[in-house]
Amino acid sequence: MDTFDNNEFVSETENSRPEPQTSMPEEAAAVPEEPPAPQYTPETEVPQPEAAAYRGAGEGRKESPYVNSPYVMNQPRQEQYSYTPPQQEYQPQYEAPQKPKKAKKGNFWKRTGAAVLALAVVAGGCLITASSVNSYWEERNEQTVSLLNQKIESLQDQLDALARQAGGNSLSGSPVSSTGLTPGQVYAKNVDSVVAVSSTVQAASIYGVTQGTSTGSGFILTEDGFVVTNCHVVEGATAVSVVMHNGLEYDAQIVGTDSTNDIAVLKIDADNLPAAAVGSSDDLVIGDMVVAIGNPLGELTSTQTVGYVSGKDRDVTTDNTIINMIQTDAAINSGNSGGPLFNMNGEVVGITTAKYSGTTGSGASIEGIGFAIPIDDVKGIISDLMEHGYVTGAYLGVIVSDTDAASAAMFGLPVGAYVQSVESGAAADRAGILPKDIIIDLGGHEVEGITTLTRALRNFKAGDTTTVTVVRSGQRMTLDITLDEKPHDNTASEETQETTPGDIYGGWYDRFFGGNG
Repeated sequence: MDTFDNNEFVSETENSRPEPQTSMPEEAAAVPEEPPAPQYTPETEVPQPEAAAYRGAGEGRKESPYVNSPYVMNQPRQEQYSYTPPQQEYQPQYEAPQKPKKAKKGNFWKRTGAAVLALAVVAGGCLITASSVNSYWEERNEQTVSLLNQKIESLQDQLDALARQAGGNSLSGSPVSSTGLTPGQVYAKNVDSVVAVSSTVQAASIYGVTQGTSTGSGFILTEDGFVVTNCHVVEGATAVSVVMHNGLEYDAQIVGTDSTNDIAVLKIDADNLPAAAVGSSDDLVIGDMVVAIGNPLGELTSTQTVGYVSGKDRDVTTDNTIINMIQTDAAINSGNSGGPLFNMNGEVVGITTAKYSGTTGSGASIEGIGFAIPIDDVKGIISDLMEHGYVTGAYLGVIVSDTDAASAAMFGLPVGAYVQSVESGAAADRAGILPKDIIIDLGGHEVEGITTLTRALRNFKAGDTTTVTVVRSGQRMTLDITLDEKPHDNTASEETQETTPGDIYGGWYDRFFGGNG
């Protein structure tokens, strides 16, 4: 083993390491002064004795770069410099209280006045708002009270109607109730009161005078033999017979007819007959159930059909006469004319008269449209015919026609009964009614045409004095009139005439623009 002093490399052949030294020699304890660094030049070769010694055996190991290092390792770390400012004890600062400033006298009153003014404005606004709200709710309250009063009045009217029904008048609005009957009960109660009417008529033809038979229906009005039917059933008849439900046949006399309202009264010589009860057509409402009993086709005797009131106040033209009618979908056919229409109390409320049949211009079939004369419209006429044989109703003495509503609106004229002519010396002539006048009111009853004028006349009798309102040359005039008695020849109470709008308004043109009127 080769050993070198002074920390030189030591070679060990047996792969042993040097023993660590437990103490340093005194020479090592003293730090020798560093010799000056040798100066080398490029030409000078750096001596490497340590490297040669390190390689001693040719192992090629390098010397540690930290051998004979002048630096000291593992020295204790010096503390870093830090500065801590000295802490001062907190001393609270004391401020002396300031004395409140005294308010100036002038500012105090100004502020007080402004506050009072602001309060007054707010109070005024509140009062105005409260007044408006109060007025609004008072108005709403009045409207509510008014609506409630109207509903109460409507309910009272319904109660009054029910009370009248309980007293024996016709049942309205309720086809089956405690006071009403079923259709079967209506039939059983009244079938004996319905009769078949057969008339023998003569007519001229190319073969001379021919004789034929007209059939219809009717009903017994009184126990002593007065029978009611349609005028067109017996018109022109040379003989009339009445066939009862039990098959008995009686010869009948024509007591009187009124073609205007298509009413005729017959008389048979019999007593204790089953008379039908008469009710009120005015009590009917649309939707009420009704029953028709008659002899359709003149062969199917005592046939009953059931339906409902489909409409009221229908203006229907029969034989060039306009009549107010009840519309029903109860089947009415040829042979039913003159028969009774019953309500569900079994009372007569109409006289079945006509039906619409056939097809329309578009080819649609017409079904279920029948008409009956309201019994309230002809009660007075029937009484006159029974008592006098003619109608003694009020009479104006004019020929009138309906005005066309569309044309009237175009020319700025009223809708009413246009006067075609005035009978000399009659009631209308004495009152001052002139041709081309338009009658719009009679005795407080509005007139819109022939039908309403005829209906208005039924409220008066011969000799009554009332007023008639006409429009003449754009001026509305009210005249006093004393009504005459209808002539005894059984003609229409007021004659009607078919006219075109040109006929009416041509006359009005003359009246307004220089015509002699």
